[in-house]
Amino acid sequence: MSSIKKFLRLQNPLAREIVAEYIGTFILVTFAIGSGAQYVLSRQEFSSFLTVNFAGGMGLTLGIYFSGGVSGGSLNPAVTLALCLRGIVPWFKWPFYTIAELAGAFTAAAVQFGIYYDAINHYDSGYRQTTGVNATAGIFATYPQEFVSTTSTFFDQVFGTFLLISCILAITDKRNMLPSIGLQPIALGSIVFAIGTSFGFNCGYAINPARDLGPRIFTAMAGWGKEPFSYRDYNWFWVPIVGPMVGSLLGWLVYVITIENHWPSEDENLKEDEVISDLDRAVSEKHVDGFINHGYQKELKETPYNIQ
Repeated sequence: MSSIKKFLRLQNPLAREIVAEYIGTFILVTFAIGSGAQYVLSRQEFSSFLTVNFAGGMGLTLGIYFSGGVSGGSLNPAVTLALCLRGIVPWFKWPFYTIAELAGAFTAAAVQFGIYYDAINHYDSGYRQTTGVNATAGIFATYPQEFVSTTSTFFDQVFGTFLLISCILAITDKRNMLPSIGLQPIALGSIVFAIGTSFGFNCGYAINPARDLGPRIFTAMAGWGKEPFSYRDYNWFWVPIVGPMVGSLLGWLVYVITIENHWPSEDENLKEDEVISDLDRAVSEKHVDGFINHGYQKELKETPYNIQ
């Protein structure tokens, strides 16, 4: 068994990170699509919009728990972009992570299609639709409300991703109120849950190019034809791709300008620590001297708890 494990072990660190991003994104999108399928195909009988959002948040949490120790668990090209801008992830890894995340999302869509294949056929009688009463394309990728303009949906995606990225940077900033490393995935998942319950109405809340594009490509190949891309005369599919990338840049920029840029430098921190240490030492010595000089030395020596 040990020889088999050794044979299967990936020796290249980048290869391990790519696999981790792939499987982490697969888990994230599996819960997102699975909850959406249950919501749509049961006609909201066994699910609700709240449970869909909860599953989305927990999907991110569990995906990070699965992959975070290897790759950091960004699971989103927009998040990877922010981490590259912050200097945490080297820029050369961004395309590798993005391809892995896209592949993970595509695979999750394929698996969920297989799991819910009979239910989908029962729901739409085998006629794959992107819009209409029996539309099922929205199970896999996001589509806007008919009355919401493309301009509004673009800013919706920019703002939603701005919230995601800025909060991620705040939670993972070691100089801010850094939660325990084991609790970070839960904190990060709560961001997605909050965004979904607050901004999911206009056009869903992809806020993740891979999560939206991977399943969209799958639906185009699995019977929905070109409609997943031609919807609104090809004036929608790019929004969940470009919007999150713009929102990522904005989220990083705002966090740096408002919070990160104002932390003391490491040299300043060292000087402050030295000053505090000297101050504590002086205060301590002063208290001891005062204690003795005020006539309590005798009592101190006579107390039964004195170890001298």
